[in-house]
Amino acid sequence: MSSRICYSPAMAAFVHHLVILFLLLLSAANVFGSNICTSQGVTTCQRCLAVHPLCAWCSQEEYGKGGSGASRCDLKQNLLEGGCSADAVEFPSSTLTIQEDKPLSDKASGAADDVTQIKPQKLHMALRPGDSKRFTVSVKQVEDYPVDLYYLMDLSFSMKDDLARLRTLGSELAATMGRTTSNLRMGFGAFVDKTISPYMYTYPPEAVTNPCYGIGTTCLAQFGFKHVLSLTEKVARFTEEVEKQKVSRNRDAPEGGFDAVMQAVVCKDRIGWRPDASHLLVFTTDAKTHIALDGRIAGIVQPNDGLCHLDNENVYNKSTVLDYPSLSLMTEKMSENNINLIFAVTSYVVPLYQAYSLLIPGTTVGTLSDDSGNVIQLIQDAYAKIRSKVELEILGVPEELNLSFNATCLNGEVIPGLKSCSGLKIGDTVSFNVDAQLRGCPKDKSSTFTIKPRGFKDSLEVTVDFACGCECEAEAEANSPVCNNGNGTYECGECQCHPGRLGPRCECSVEDYSPSDDVNCRPKPGSPICSGRGNCLCGQCSCHENEFGQVWGKYCECDSFNCLRFKGVLCSDHGKCSCGICQCDAGFKGENCNCSTRIDPCMSSIGMLCSGRGSCQCGVCQCTQPGAYGDTCEKCPTCPDSCTIKKKCVECQHYKRGQYTDDNSCSRICRDEIKVVDELVVHDSNAAAVNCSYKDEDDCVVHFQYYEDQSGRSILYVVKEPECPQGADVLVVLLAVTGAILLLGLIGLLIWKLWVTVHDRREFARFEEERAKAKWDTANNPLYKGATSTFTNVAYRGN
Repeated sequence: MSSRICYSPAMAAFVHHLVILFLLLLSAANVFGSNICTSQGVTTCQRCLAVHPLCAWCSQEEYGKGGSGASRCDLKQNLLEGGCSADAVEFPSSTLTIQEDKPLSDKASGAADDVTQIKPQKLHMALRPGDSKRFTVSVKQVEDYPVDLYYLMDLSFSMKDDLARLRTLGSELAATMGRTTSNLRMGFGAFVDKTISPYMYTYPPEAVTNPCYGIGTTCLAQFGFKHVLSLTEKVARFTEEVEKQKVSRNRDAPEGGFDAVMQAVVCKDRIGWRPDASHLLVFTTDAKTHIALDGRIAGIVQPNDGLCHLDNENVYNKSTVLDYPSLSLMTEKMSENNINLIFAVTSYVVPLYQAYSLLIPGTTVGTLSDDSGNVIQLIQDAYAKIRSKVELEILGVPEELNLSFNATCLNGEVIPGLKSCSGLKIGDTVSFNVDAQLRGCPKDKSSTFTIKPRGFKDSLEVTVDFACGCECEAEAEANSPVCNNGNGTYECGECQCHPGRLGPRCECSVEDYSPSDDVNCRPKPGSPICSGRGNCLCGQCSCHENEFGQVWGKYCECDSFNCLRFKGVLCSDHGKCSCGICQCDAGFKGENCNCSTRIDPCMSSIGMLCSGRGSCQCGVCQCTQPGAYGDTCEKCPTCPDSCTIKKKCVECQHYKRGQYTDDNSCSRICRDEIKVVDELVVHDSNAAAVNCSYKDEDDCVVHFQYYEDQSGRSILYVVKEPECPQGADVLVVLLAVTGAILLLGLIGLLIWKLWVTVHDRREFARFEEERAKAKWDTANNPLYKGATSTFTNVAYRGN
């Protein structure tokens, strides 16, 4: 897993500008030395300001006279030291002013208009080309925020069971949502499809008023969309109107639901959307839906105009005139009206609507049961998911202005490249550092754009003034006497000569060419005149025009088209070519500016950079774990399984311990919902559920289940009590040990006694055997032995 560096935004901006200033000043060897401002050879004030944010222009008429050769385009300090008066220095600076900065609210109590969920609310910037300014946007999800919930239901014949079920759920739905907000309004609308063939039954004639004519029952005539109940606090009215509804029947399988979505979004007054509330549009169906261009099958070629077309009876009256809306038009209108769309669809079409949700930001998808019995839980979960994420969207920003984002989500950690935060709870505050860089000069002198959290009414309004021009341009004098008696326009201290005239005061005519002037048009002896891209006239290079871009410089050495390209695009269209070098926009780097510094494309669904199996390079994951692959390295058959991965999340989320707790990364990496249960349950076969077990540091076995439903929502079910080994009873152990010692001693004594007894018996038996063999003679002493040696006394003579 890659590491991230936390830093202070103010300090980073200060260091950035300090380094640039240091490098520029270092390159200026003397007052009139070469630097990025003087090396461009620009001859107008406006082009000078566009070279670099540190360049300034001297509009003083006599500046540079006397053969000093000083350039009017230079660093401000160099101009002042070179004799240019401070009043004549054109050096507009980039500024940022916060105009409205109300504090964030804690709770939506009292008037909802007073609730503030984003700060600041209004700011003003002045930007020079190439310069940038940084500001911080803070967003907070306040408690008890008002909610408007509009239930948009498919009333085609296949939804008959769902309608019957919904009639009993009104009060329960209000009670469930009431736990989230005390200010809830509910409304109801219905749709079928366009009332024209081949979408509806037109034969026999009776089928027009009763589409169920051919199947022996009665149902309502087909309609496109009808608004039934405006948003109201009265739950009884919701139940009452739902009970009045009946199903209809259309001819083809797809429905016209997107027509209904568009009308429910744009008919704000009829629906009753409050500007100071969260807007939930619940779309329920069991079928596919028609999209833009499907109307051609019925001869409808006029595109949807995105306007409200409800008649006096609140029925969509352009059903047979306008085509179905496109996904981009729906996205635009939902963003304008702060609508969060919830697709509550049956399992058969869930993959289709999940694909739609990827193209329509701010939408969620839930799997609806066959009779819509789980719709309340589905809406509650979808709303919780919506409130757990803050994502910024930008409206109306000019293309010349480049915005880059750094998110500070939880634990104060700065994540570059992100403009969204997830895994949040009500009351959490997140912030985003925004760098605004002006890449070029728009036609307009000023522009206003909006930054807002998706689905919020609150927004930040940013007004930008483009400091591309010079004040001295307003005093330009055409055909000025200063320019050799009217041979040019005197502007900002320089003469802009008429065609055919050259020189500082347009004193030279191209007809006055002399070969001796060529020496002043060569950067060094032997080199081409004007770098081969211009003519030497009156000792000056007159650069050729080029269809690919501009050529400039004292020797025509610079151009705007010879920078490196990527896939045929100059500087990857993410930078500006300046004298053969790409100056990259904020958020990009590299020789050809093709390397993005954003990391959000590398964030996996579990909130880890490249799933912890690789590194993010130029906005693309480079997998380093053997066997890992996928856009975010999320696939890896040989890597640790989900049980091993989720084990650390269970440890930090439930037990508040482990590696993720120690390094404060739990809230960022582990975004699964934790639920404590008494035992694990079996989920439906279509869902991904894995039962896991592991032994913790206390030798206890923890059982949990990683469950992911079809909408992508992941939950960790953790068994409340882990299985721990029972502790030993000291008295029992003591008695057992004592008993064992006594038993072993007794056994030892018995074995010894047995051995002695056996041994004695063997010896006695041997004695008896020997005694039985003995032959006793009573005349002789059995102990007596005869002599074995005889001795003769030779000296004995018998006397």
